[in-house]
Amino acid sequence: MNSVIVTGSSGRIGAEICRLFKREGFFTIGLDRQSMQNADVYMQTDLNRLCIDESYRQQLEQSLDELVTRYPLKCLVNNAAEQLLNKTDDLTLEQWQTTLNVNLTAPFLLIQHCLPHLEATKGSVINVASIHRQLTKPRFVAYATSKSALVGLTKALAVDLAGRIRVNAISPAAIETPMLQAGFPNPDDYRKLNEIHPVGRIGQPDEVAEVAVFLASDKAGFINGVDIQIDGGISSVLKDL
Repeated sequence: MNSVIVTGSSGRIGAEICRLFKREGFFTIGLDRQSMQNADVYMQTDLNRLCIDESYRQQLEQSLDELVTRYPLKCLVNNAAEQLLNKTDDLTLEQWQTTLNVNLTAPFLLIQHCLPHLEATKGSVINVASIHRQLTKPRFVAYATSKSALVGLTKALAVDLAGRIRVNAISPAAIETPMLQAGFPNPDDYRKLNEIHPVGRIGQPDEVAEVAVFLASDKAGFINGVDIQIDGGISSVLKDL
């Protein structure tokens, strides 16, 4: 049985990614700050600390190595994200650095460590980016920058690791999650958000998960270095005032 590592496994998207990989026969390893019964094995993990505490990182890497020795690693899904919103004038260095650590540096460190395991199985990496890497809003400076850089990292690694593993990205737009709903507390605004998408609705977590499972499969063997938009057509909309 092959395994998959999913960061941010307790969130709606991460939980669906774990569920669908389990459906395909994978042993799922979930990494998250919060515990949920959605992965075969859960490891409480602070990705920000992973970037600044070498002993903490070594402990996690050792635990992962023990697991993937029993269940060969076929895929790493970097799904966890930190979204700290603030205006450019007020954005603190701590907010900026935490965002980059969780959304960009931690994925790189995990890829770097997991590389030999993934190479042994001809596996792949899937980085979950965001529509904010292309289209964004005020106060999303740190988040949008980190997601844009994550897509850049995806393309650079696909080239740098040519012939060893595949590296792809997924950029979802509005997906029905508690984080999204918290940003639209007014039901009328939430309705308008659905309507503005050409498909007439926002996305569901399982729609992101299905793409992740496909990208990890042998059917996607010729797909490398791409960023797949899951956005209901919103990135094609030009809205007049």
